[in-house]
Order: sequence, then C-alpha cells, then structure tokens
Amino acid sequence: MSTTDYAVRGMTCGHCASAVTEEVSKVPGVTGVQVDVAAGRVTVEADQPVPADAVAAAVDEAGYEVVPA
Repeated sequence: MSTTDYAVRGMTCGHCASAVTEEVSKVPGVTGVQVDVAAGRVTVEADQPVPADAVAAAVDEAGYEVVPA
C-alpha cells in the first residue's frame, strides 16, 4: 500500500473537502482519500503509487491547487 500527502491551497470548508475527495477518488488506483482542511493537506492511499500529476489534475478539477510542501 502507498500513502502520499499533498499540500493543497484554497480549501476552507467541508464542501471543499467533499469536492476534493470526490475528484481524487476517481483517480485509478486510489483506495482512500483523507482531507485536513485546517492543515491544507490531502492524504491519498492506493495499492500502488499513483502519479502525482494525476492527483494534481483531480485537485485542479475540484477547483483547488496542489502546491509544493
């Protein structure tokens, strides 16, 4: 199992967390998504490592931005 953390800019509420969770969950191979709005972090769990650009694209689709940690 692979777990990767991402810093995400722009999340401020539960709706933000839901939108990011929904989009990132669609990335092939992702088995779990945990969002910490207060910390601006998203943790992605997968059976195999998931390409960071795929996660960044999903976060972008939700209306937010992955930023360097």
